[in-house]
Amino acid sequence: MKTPLLAAVLLFTASLATAQTTFPGLKAVLSAAEWKRAGLDRLTPDEIGVIDAALIRNQAGATAHLQTELTKARTAATATTPQLNPGMMQRFGLPLFDEGDWRTMPPLRAKFLKWEGGNRFKLDNGQVWEGAEPITYELAGKDLEIQARPHGQFALVVDGVNTTLRVMRLR
Repeated sequence: MKTPLLAAVLLFTASLATAQTTFPGLKAVLSAAEWKRAGLDRLTPDEIGVIDAALIRNQAGATAHLQTELTKARTAATATTPQLNPGMMQRFGLPLFDEGDWRTMPPLRAKFLKWEGGNRFKLDNGQVWEGAEPITYELAGKDLEIQARPHGQFALVVDGVNTTLRVMRLR
């Protein structure tokens, strides 16, 4: 699917790149032998001008059509291209917000469900988090809050009290 679409985009781009903005005229396009063989040497300059105008209209229509197809192909390509570098919040399953100012990101609120290892705990929303340092607080039955901190870090808050413990999401 991606290869034919990419080939189409490249074909349209090459066609548009080689298209001239002004038509140089039949006399410039054809060789002297072709000009004579086509019988164009017997036409008046006005008749040649009519043919040139028809070719210019045809080329302009083809160029407009190619530009429309190129726009459609680019739109389709960007719509089907996965986001290669998702934001920090999105990687952790949190809503996608502007990462420019961590202070404006809403906290994640959940209830402690169970311990899953020495420093790992599971929340009632199914997420598993782990402390960067030992968690010395009793979490059983507590409401937890995970707040964003600078540089993509997160801090644990237990029952509204900031513990200053850094945590990271595992699943």
